[in-house]
Amino acid sequence: MAPQLIALDMDGTLLNPEGQLPHDFAELKALAAENESVLIPASGRQLATLQKMFPDFDAFIAENGAVVMRDNEIIASFPLPPEAVRRVLAASSEFPAEHTLVLCTPECAFIKRDIPEHAIQEIAKYYSAVKWVESLDEVPLDNVIKIAAYCKDGSEANLAPTVRKVVPEHTVAISGKVWLDVMADGVDKGKALTAMAKLSDVALSETAAFGDFLNDYELLRAAGLAVAMENAHPQLKEIADIIAPPNADNGVSTVLRKLFAESATSNLGTS
Repeated sequence: MAPQLIALDMDGTLLNPEGQLPHDFAELKALAAENESVLIPASGRQLATLQKMFPDFDAFIAENGAVVMRDNEIIASFPLPPEAVRRVLAASSEFPAEHTLVLCTPECAFIKRDIPEHAIQEIAKYYSAVKWVESLDEVPLDNVIKIAAYCKDGSEANLAPTVRKVVPEHTVAISGKVWLDVMADGVDKGKALTAMAKLSDVALSETAAFGDFLNDYELLRAAGLAVAMENAHPQLKEIADIIAPPNADNGVSTVLRKLFAESATSNLGTS
């Protein structure tokens, strides 16, 4: 039997290096439906952005698990304590490299005006619902579910040490080479998949997850079947049940087609 819930990371996993969906994604959706499997985008991207990318989907794990939608309703969101947000904002002056901060609520992202053009272009990939402000100090902090930080010179080396020092009690995820995310304690994609499975009356053993970077680590840990891409971070490969071909070679499609074919063969054998 094919996994009933299949969580798919976006960048570096489902999307090709140009940020595009696989050419055969419509066929994959049809195959999933035939196998009674639900494909769930699971991304650090904003919910509004994912909804634009997948207009016919009604279930999402967004903002690295800080927002969970099922049946077109937000079923869970996990705000950061305002005091923790203030600590990160204050400490950002210590970052040793140029950076841009994004304060995320379930509905939109707040970003300071007058950021560099390269930052605008990078942010546009992930945040479609944006409110530009003169200063992040004017943003209400009671519903911030994620702080995203962009650093073109590398998030892990330039941002993570300071952030982990000032908010050690919260989740700090390296979301990519140039992105770092801060969420409330215990919030990650794995927790979101667990909540989704419970509300869908699906055992975690009947779930699968595909990922490539460190913000997918807990997601793969939680899933019944963990799939890391060939281009994945080494730590993900260590915990994977399957290593898929790289995203540049449509690895998600290759593995899903094999899973669905094996499921069909198994069903024929028991009919």
